[in-house]
Amino acid sequence: MNPFWEKRLKELEALREQARLGGGKARIERQHQQGKLTARERLELLLDPGSFEEFDMFVTHRIQHFGMEKRKILGDGVVTGFGTIHGRKVAVFSQDFTVFGGTLSLAHAEKIIKIQDMALKLGIPLIGLSDSGGARIQEGVGSLAGYAEIFWRNVMASGVIPQISAIMGPCAGGAVYSPALTDFIFMVEQTSYMFITGPAVVKTVTHEDVTFEELGGARIHAEKSGVAHRVFPSEPELLEGIRTLLRYLPSNNLDDPPVVETGDDPDREVPEVLEILPEDPNTPYDMHRILEVILDRDSFFEIHPDFAPNIIVGFGRLGGQTVGVVAQQPMVMAGALDMDASVKAARFVRFCDAFNIPLITFEDVPGFLPGTAQEHGGIIRHGAKLLYAYAEATVPKITVITRKSYGGAYCVLSSKQVRGDINYAWPTAEIAVMGPEGAVRILHKKELAEAEDPQALEQQFIQDYRKAFANPYYAASLGYIDDIIDPRETRRRLIQALHLLKTKRDKLPPKKHGNIPL
Repeated sequence: MNPFWEKRLKELEALREQARLGGGKARIERQHQQGKLTARERLELLLDPGSFEEFDMFVTHRIQHFGMEKRKILGDGVVTGFGTIHGRKVAVFSQDFTVFGGTLSLAHAEKIIKIQDMALKLGIPLIGLSDSGGARIQEGVGSLAGYAEIFWRNVMASGVIPQISAIMGPCAGGAVYSPALTDFIFMVEQTSYMFITGPAVVKTVTHEDVTFEELGGARIHAEKSGVAHRVFPSEPELLEGIRTLLRYLPSNNLDDPPVVETGDDPDREVPEVLEILPEDPNTPYDMHRILEVILDRDSFFEIHPDFAPNIIVGFGRLGGQTVGVVAQQPMVMAGALDMDASVKAARFVRFCDAFNIPLITFEDVPGFLPGTAQEHGGIIRHGAKLLYAYAEATVPKITVITRKSYGGAYCVLSSKQVRGDINYAWPTAEIAVMGPEGAVRILHKKELAEAEDPQALEQQFIQDYRKAFANPYYAASLGYIDDIIDPRETRRRLIQALHLLKTKRDKLPPKKHGNIPL
């Protein structure tokens, strides 16, 4: 080789090797001791082998205060670029905690901004792996400006490309708002945290003694706040979870979701559902078992499994086609809709609508949860979010009423009146304003008050009410139910309905945007 080029190429490789070391071997070892992978190791697991193309490896910060002008590390604490997952192009950034604790400078932010802009132009998913101490204090407002630029792009990309955030370590202060603006947040048990203010500040302001885990650990956000959509025991499992999620999603809002050959017979009957659904309408059953037998085998990927478990949401496949599933869980609060369940399902419905994913609703709901806690907490406002989401959605919407469908919950959950496309019911469906006991006490209050044996009379009225409404035939006679189907044929009928609705076209009235009741 020409000595001129040999020298230049050796210099290039030496700088690349320096950049790959990040904060150095000692800090990398410390990262491993904490049970964490490095930024680059994470990308190796996330992306298809050999597919990563790095950008901005040689960027450094421009801070001139507090001695930072003498401390510059190539890459400045974030690895950015492009790769593939299952052969499909994605944009990625992975923060490097070994470099200045992964803190964000303006230069660091500009690397992320470049990737965000490219992802939007190319119409490909954006995946961010967060492991950062927050804003780089030595830079002052410059780092805050960088965060704001990132937030703005998160908003511009919302509903255009899928945005997925993985919290792989600390994520504190203003840093939390970029993940919060994305579509999905995954966290790792014991090693990832999210909070606006850390335990020390909480102690100073509110005098509460709280640990990092108690304040903003993965389980807290998965079960209580609902901030985290999935929690994984380890980083490799989290990264594999992202790869699995992307199998269900289109690259952008103009693409259709991927169709995957699952080998599951679309005409397969599901006699198992007859054994799962109890004869007693008040006996709970596990809706997960219903989904498992109706969807393509082993295809259900649940979202928010630990938050508001009275409703189930997630992605599955029917005949290989991606679908979004919303289903009540009778095992928890009888499947009643409360504040958290309403918000959880509303967000999921809106994501599916943004990315052309048909919605399948399995309905078994006694209504909205009563009580002062719910009313004072804003169940009207939160329940309206779910109603708004279903009414706004223009993707194919198919509903199966398995058992109860009472009150306002009937209206909200993709009823004909909010433009549900195809509405099925099993023969066990009960469609009414409310349950029989409550209805009878209102309708027959006077007779019961004057009766010699009010309990016997009430039971007679309840039987009459059940005879009138504990079936789907009255609703079907009004055209509100398109067909009452044999439960064993549910899978086949849903796949047929999806094929029928492939050419659906629906438009909303021209407007800048609606005003969802936030």
